[in-house]
Amino acid sequence: MTEVSFARSFLVALESRPVKLSPDHVEDPKTYAPRGAYILPKMPKPMSKRKATSVAPGQERSLTVLVKSLRNPPLDIKLTSQTPTTSVLEIKTLVSKDSGIPVDKMKLLHKKKPIPDSKVLKDLAGEEETSIEFSVMVMGGAAAIKNTPANAEVAQGESGGEVLQTREFWDDLRGFLLQRVRDEKTAGELADTFHAAWKART
Repeated sequence: MTEVSFARSFLVALESRPVKLSPDHVEDPKTYAPRGAYILPKMPKPMSKRKATSVAPGQERSLTVLVKSLRNPPLDIKLTSQTPTTSVLEIKTLVSKDSGIPVDKMKLLHKKKPIPDSKVLKDLAGEEETSIEFSVMVMGGAAAIKNTPANAEVAQGESGGEVLQTREFWDDLRGFLLQRVRDEKTAGELADTFHAAWKART
């Protein structure tokens, strides 16, 4: 009831004052009504401090990595038991061993954004997530797999104008244009234009 009585006395004091106060007005503290100290209520439970949990080696959480691609070549690769410190470059190396796609021809995307090789999985996955999904962009399409088989030496094939007669060259050009313009229809039209212009020249 102390707070209620103080509020009443405060409102009465406000009503007795003039509407406007002079700029040099100073209130005498002795005129304030006495009131008791307010004590905060006690909490039912004391707040516990958050303890830092150290994970022993070998007991880190593992992540499942899903690598998918709906374009040519289609991919659906599942990598289990990957540690949060696994880098994107290591994921690309594992995918390369499974699919035959060269690491330098592969670009991983997470949520439609390219990811640099230096990133690790814990930078991309949340604390509670147990899996992470990547999509793959293969520069050169299926031709990248044909031209670079596993454990093969550098191919000694056509050069110069002979390369322009191969289908692989134009597929590679189409993949390069797709990476740059990011529109499959526009990239296809540009590739066809270049091909038609070359044929007309020869």
